[in-house]
Amino acid sequence: MKRILVLGLLASFLAVGGASADFLKDLKEKDIIGGIKSPPGAKVYFISPKNGEEVTNPVLIQFGLKVMGVAPAQIRMQDTGHHHLLINKALLGIDLNRPLPSDDPQIRHYDNGQTETTVQFKPGMYKLRLIFANDAHITHDPAVMSEEITITVK
Repeated sequence: MKRILVLGLLASFLAVGGASADFLKDLKEKDIIGGIKSPPGAKVYFISPKNGEEVTNPVLIQFGLKVMGVAPAQIRMQDTGHHHLLINKALLGIDLNRPLPSDDPQIRHYDNGQTETTVQFKPGMYKLRLIFANDAHITHDPAVMSEEITITVK
């Protein structure tokens, strides 16, 4: 039933000319649910702060991205997505084949396509990681995520 509904919505979208034939010709059921392929060389990284940096509040965090584009959540376009910031959150226990949880305070969603944010931290050490995900908050395949960095907030 869910598959029929999704395919019906897709057909309606096509009928009004909302998607390019090139993008949709390789669309698979897996892509409808999530896991859209990431292009070769796609990379997300921190512009600032740098790994090991000591910072003060408010902390400006700037997201970098190569080979892909940023689009708000709910906008599905090939080779696009939006940023998610993990704060002291291990990758273990995160199912990258499912939407990143919106109720986890250690995962911040930047649904409007933001490329930077300011965060107020309590003094201490923090581990940060960026994950880039599609319109449905599901990571691309292969996942586009940064190396984990550590910052100290004074």
